[in-house]
Amino acid sequence: MTQKHCILIGAPVDCGKRRRGCLMGPDAYRTAGIADAITDLGHSVEDMGNLTPAEVMVPTPANPKVYKLAENVGWTRTLMDAAQNAAPNGMPIFLGGDHALAAGTVAGMAAHAQKAGRPFFALWLDAHSDIHTPDTTDTGNLHGTPVGYVTGRDGFGAYPPLPARVDPANICMIGLRSVDAAEHAVLDDGDVMLVDMRMIDEEGIRAPLQTFLDRVAAANGMLHVSLDVDFLDPGVAPAVGTTVPGGATVREGHLVMEMLCDSDLVSSLDLVELNPFLDDRGKTANLMVDLTASLLGRRVFDRPTRSNA
Repeated sequence: MTQKHCILIGAPVDCGKRRRGCLMGPDAYRTAGIADAITDLGHSVEDMGNLTPAEVMVPTPANPKVYKLAENVGWTRTLMDAAQNAAPNGMPIFLGGDHALAAGTVAGMAAHAQKAGRPFFALWLDAHSDIHTPDTTDTGNLHGTPVGYVTGRDGFGAYPPLPARVDPANICMIGLRSVDAAEHAVLDDGDVMLVDMRMIDEEGIRAPLQTFLDRVAAANGMLHVSLDVDFLDPGVAPAVGTTVPGGATVREGHLVMEMLCDSDLVSSLDLVELNPFLDDRGKTANLMVDLTASLLGRRVFDRPTRSNA
């Protein structure tokens, strides 16, 4: 793949759900050696440190269950700006933080693609579809709403106006296995490419991903990848507060990343929902760093063996 200038942006977002701990995620990735893993592959790294959310005033949400709306909106504004500022200079890698951060990162990268005159695509690697709105969420946890926001669903009046709406037909979700009835209703009537774990069991993970990547390449699109820890099976990646059994294996995760590397289409990356408080001696943080390295060119034959000590 072409050599990249990777821009690490810490997004210690911990307001998208009630279980705390994701604010430690960015520094856990740094401790696990993400910068060294990238530079060892010949890329350059710039670390922007950890951001803080903008201070905003928001109206009282119509849904009384909504949790920390103002803080979520503040993070969205901050990360939307950060994405647009960083993207012209390299490949932003957003170190999360819970998945609420993607409302800002995806919106910002979509705006960057629009300025560049190129179509924008998003690959959502997640057990969940995250297409709720603040009005439809039963839990009130806004980490389940970023896809709803970036695709322009109603109910986000407190959020910044979208600089560029993401076309649902340009989104592919892989790894789905926890989608509620309200989300089903939206997805069943929509154009999002859906790849649940049954499809992966029956057909493998390669074919649907290649189909999507071929579409991105044919359109000369910019591709944003949003990788949630719970895309992976909790047996191999326990450090997440939204564990759902039956996720992707380590090998499936690496295959996805290696295919993304081969495509040379990825313009930005989210690493989200890492909760180090729930990890086992850094197991999940190390795996997420290894997956990032696979995305950036590391192959099976030169992947280091991790010590269990």
